[in-house]
Amino acid sequence: MKFLFDLFPVILFFVAFKAYDIFIATAVAIAAVILQISWLWVRYRQVEKMMWLNLFIIIVFGGATLAFQDETFIKWKPTVLYWLIAAILLISNLIFRKNLIQVMLEKQMTVPGIIWNKLNMSWVVFFLSMGCINLFVAFNFTIDTWVTFKLFGATGLMLAFIVVQVLMLGKHLKDEAQVLVINERDDFTDKRTNKD
Repeated sequence: MKFLFDLFPVILFFVAFKAYDIFIATAVAIAAVILQISWLWVRYRQVEKMMWLNLFIIIVFGGATLAFQDETFIKWKPTVLYWLIAAILLISNLIFRKNLIQVMLEKQMTVPGIIWNKLNMSWVVFFLSMGCINLFVAFNFTIDTWVTFKLFGATGLMLAFIVVQVLMLGKHLKDEAQVLVINERDDFTDKRTNKD
């Protein structure tokens, strides 16, 4: 359900573009993000920092698209967002020694630091790549193809990447579970030996 909620502005952007044009779609996307954040604030009294970042970027690039009647700005918006997220992940980890992926997921799982670092870097590379892919599609294909890619292509790539991450972590967690079983078996054997 959260996934669809997060996609809400992109879906409305797509529908408005198909029904009208890129400028109406951009206005609808800006309104949708404002509505989305307003609803979260009223309901939970908190909004994720990434959503604030997205709001800022869509207002700046969407606003420029509407003000100058130039679709170039809105085409750059996803790339700027992707590259900013990549920069935040990288700088937080390298300079501030804070792995944001670990901060988000450590309550759900326990893995060694090296795995967190690999996971963080894989997200950095993914977002950098997504920014490049967005620019390639935006400036080498029709606006219609780019809008369709924004909803289906980018979402599909994100889902595929998440599945790969889950499979990687699942494999690691499976290995960790086996280590726990071996350790428990050794503890049990030690206790029996001490009793004997």
